Amino acid sequence: MALCFLSAEEREARAHSKAIDRNLRREKQLVQNSIKILLLGAGESGKSTVLKQMRILHGGGYSTSDKQDFRPVVYHNILKGMKILIEARRRMGLELENPENERNAQMISGYRANDMEPEQFLHYVTPLISLWEDDAIQGTFARRREFQIGDSVQYFCDRLTDVGVLDYLPSNDDIVHARKATRGIVEYNMAVKEQSFRIVDVGGQRSQRQKWFQCFDNVDAILYLVASSAFDQNLLEDRVTNRLVESVNIFETIVNNRCFKNVSIILFLNKTDLLEEKIKTTLITDYFPNFEDDPHDLNAVQVFIVSLFDSVRYSRERDLFYHRTTATSTEQMKFILRVVADMLIQEHLKSMSFA
Repeated sequence: MALCFLSAEEREARAHSKAIDRNLRREKQLVQNSIKILLLGAGESGKSTVLKQMRILHGGGYSTSDKQDFRPVVYHNILKGMKILIEARRRMGLELENPENERNAQMISGYRANDMEPEQFLHYVTPLISLWEDDAIQGTFARRREFQIGDSVQYFCDRLTDVGVLDYLPSNDDIVHARKATRGIVEYNMAVKEQSFRIVDVGGQRSQRQKWFQCFDNVDAILYLVASSAFDQNLLEDRVTNRLVESVNIFETIVNNRCFKNVSIILFLNKTDLLEEKIKTTLITDYFPNFEDDPHDLNAVQVFIVSLFDSVRYSRERDLFYHRTTATSTEQMKFILRVVADMLIQEHLKSMSFA
């Protein structure tokens, strides 16, 4: 019998190697037992907002350092939004009420995107507040369907006195409203009722969609996000294609893909709050003449939008599950995400019992 004597360094290296192997086996087991969810949808449909809510409600939330990282994103959302309003106001020929705002407008128009610090942003706060309160800018904002502008502009501009302080730290609500386009693939792990979930968010702009196919393996569910309020808007990419039509077309390719025959596909009819406000003044019949109900009735409009997506499904073996959502509302998303998680856990347990 040969005796093998190991040095202290060799024993430590072997123990370290075994620990790595154990961790790899544990991670592999976690991946196998986790429920993989893809967040899909066209650009600006709210996918990243849903992912943020998942992190707030079921993950570790956001640390002080994380919140500090969102500060320049908030600054950029505000300055870019005001710059868009200034340019749109000029095109519309609206006269600024306050003569001082001509100089303020020139200052904001000179803004170039960068990672701005609070000290820098403070120089813009007073001009921003003055411009936001100007009737010409408010009149331009009221006609925002005529141009492309972020959904969060009003939220942040109404809070300029809170944002425009030296020690500003974004709240969870601020983070949820902050808009930054997803580039590439973002993954997040969370647990609900001791069941692990692996959430994958992929950019929705046309240039990002080729990356979707990298994420299609071993998918358990797809949450498909729709910006329901975008029925009167065109894509930023080509300024011709209706955004809701584009969303339906993407959904058609996803829902009829053989890869997803046994995958739960859940429709999130998102931005309900914006849709409810929009239909008071904008008629969906101007963009979808086949709509036959009351164009000011929220439920009727939502049922019609769901029917657009339901009509492109080839197979009727599975029901189309959908939720009417406002992803920026943490309270609402808390309930909806719990319902979705419960359903997916039940389906996962059922599939495990047949495995």
